Order: sequence, then structure tokens, then C-alpha cells
Amino acid sequence: MHIMEYYIRAMMLVTLLLCRALCAVAGCVETADTVTTVGAASTTPVFPPMVKVSKALVDGDSIQYVELNTLYIYPAPVFASEKKRKAYNRMVANVKKVLPIAKEVNAIIIETYEFMETLPDSKARQRHIKLVEKSIRQQYTPRMKRLTFSQGKLLIKLVYRECNSSSYELVQAFLGPLRAAFYQTFASLFGASLKKTYDPDGEDRDVERIVRQIEAGQL
Repeated sequence: MHIMEYYIRAMMLVTLLLCRALCAVAGCVETADTVTTVGAASTTPVFPPMVKVSKALVDGDSIQYVELNTLYIYPAPVFASEKKRKAYNRMVANVKKVLPIAKEVNAIIIETYEFMETLPDSKARQRHIKLVEKSIRQQYTPRMKRLTFSQGKLLIKLVYRECNSSSYELVQAFLGPLRAAFYQTFASLFGASLKKTYDPDGEDRDVERIVRQIEAGQL
């Protein structure tokens, strides 16, 4: 098996876990309890702000400087109703919950691909990918089952943001068009789509705003 096929296989495994997440939470309904926990969740940064202290040599003098995260300044959101304000706060809480998983997915794919390049032959790569598959299932299946349906759909979008590939494209590339169509049909029954991409300047601009602020340690 070519090294790129192992790369696709690693991405495919994660995608299937996302599909299973949608299966696990398909019957989940958002409740008032979800809304009431948003306020507390929104006050703790997911990624602590980065502060780097260093020195630079300027005209023979050593000058200390501090380097911070990029800060994003947006106008304060305006909501037409209390319902929309709660929906936005719920989105913030959901992004904070699933964004770290999406970033972990991308890190796993990159790490697996880079390590596979160091292995001597196909047999060694097969052994390693099986270990990776087992590890991912053990680590992520319980976490996926705890997601709500909305969080599962959002996670698929954020995986696209991090990996630059839709779940449908990954399923089709590895398992073929029939299996891809099956998963897409199942997802569509619950109002989801594996073909969903990520449009940071269009329909996902609110999500992108939240993601950037989370990454900068502002949320």
C-alpha cells in the first residue's frame, strides 16, 4: 500500500468516527439545560493566551519585548431577540467543546503520516495503522457519544476547516461512491450532510469569528 493511501486511511478512520458520532447522537434533542450551562462554559478560555518574552539586539543594545497572540477586534454582536442571543451563546459553547477535537484530528493525521514515512516497508505500516486505529477508537468513541447532534454536525465542519477535506470526499476516496452515498443518505435523514464544507466568509462567518477568538485566547 502506498504511503498516501495510509494517509487517506488515517483521515478515513477519523471520518468514520464522526459518522458514528452522528449515529450516536441522532436522537438527541437540545434542551433548556444546554442553554443554562452556556454562560459558565463561555468564561473559560479553551486555549490560554500565548505570551512570549524575548530580547532583540538593536544598535548594540539588548531590548526586551513581549509577543502576544493575534487579537481579533469585532463589533459587539447585536441580537434581534433573547432567543437569538441564547442561540449564539450556545454556538460559542459548542465550538469551544468540539474545536479541540478537530485540531486533535488534524494533529493525529499529520503525526501518523509523518511517522509512516519513516517505516521501512508495507508490513510495518500495516501494523502501525492498526495500532493507531485501536488507539483512536478507544480514545474518541466515548467522547463522540457524549456530543449532541448539533455538536456532531459542527465537528464535521471544523474537521473540514482543519483538514481542508469534506467527510464525504474522504469516504468516497477510501471506501468508494456506494459507501459514501450510504453515509450521506443516513446523515441526511437527520438533517446533516457529509458534503458540508466550510465557508468562513459566508454562512460560517459567525463560527469563524468564534473560532478565531478561541484560538487567540479571547474566549
